[in-house]
Amino acid sequence: MGPPGPQLQRQWMQLLLRHAERAGNQGEIPVAAVVLDEGGRCIGWGSNRREQNSDPLGHAELVALGQAARLRGDWRFNGCSLLVSLEPCPMCAGALVQARMGTVIFGARDPKRGALGSCLDLASNPSAHHHMTVIGGVLGEEASGLLASWFRRRRQQGQLRA
Repeated sequence: MGPPGPQLQRQWMQLLLRHAERAGNQGEIPVAAVVLDEGGRCIGWGSNRREQNSDPLGHAELVALGQAARLRGDWRFNGCSLLVSLEPCPMCAGALVQARMGTVIFGARDPKRGALGSCLDLASNPSAHHHMTVIGGVLGEEASGLLASWFRRRRQQGQLRA
């Protein structure tokens, strides 16, 4: 089947933004991700869990990827797609390359830490043994707005920690 088309990308991203907002209401940075198998079925779902689980690896992408790997019984995702509300950081982009993800679709670009085109591009780096298709900016304004308002509220409440 291949990666989802533009309409399905937007539908999934709308759902991800609602889940990201819930994570934000629980004190997590509002990011959510989903892994779709070759047939377009959801096989992994995640939102940020760093605060909740006291886990530096608790990024939405890694949570979804781990769930999908357990469900499939395999760590290879060549024909699969990952959709995430924020451009993956270097750790998550590296994990996606290692997992041989077929396509990554993200919402907001991350000019400070984005590793799939904004700061770095690990998907097309000559050292990468696997190259994946990357589609950025799907509902990017909405995704950026959600993050900006969350960080603004946290700063106003004095709840941001390094």
